[in-house]
Amino acid sequence: MKKVITYGTFDLLHTGHINILRRAKQCGDYLIVAISADEFNAIKGKEAYYSFEQRKAILEAIRYVDEVIPEYTWEQKKDDVEKHDVDVFVMGDDWEGEFDFLKDQCEVVYLPRTVGISTTKIKTDLNLNKANNG
Repeated sequence: MKKVITYGTFDLLHTGHINILRRAKQCGDYLIVAISADEFNAIKGKEAYYSFEQRKAILEAIRYVDEVIPEYTWEQKKDDVEKHDVDVFVMGDDWEGEFDFLKDQCEVVYLPRTVGISTTKIKTDLNLNKANNG
């Protein structure tokens, strides 16, 4: 069985998320999604709308996702690849080259992002809409 892993916050789920999860799953047989724990988001200066448990439940309901694990640190990726016997590490191409250090453990694939959509864009659009109507 070929195992694939990807990482992200996966807050405010949108078509870009679904696209990367679908394409990541196509890279193997079993997809593990590591999502940023609330504590890790705080370290990164990010605040998710949904809690870790809510984001985990949403991702577990997606047919492409076989397992959801927490991400607590930037450094845990090497350990996750080893611990979960991962064959393919997948990230969006906005991270191109950042995880090449994993190439001695597994294949590293950078997938194109979906144009025109991101959680940041959704939050910006919602805030703009609120400002214009408030």
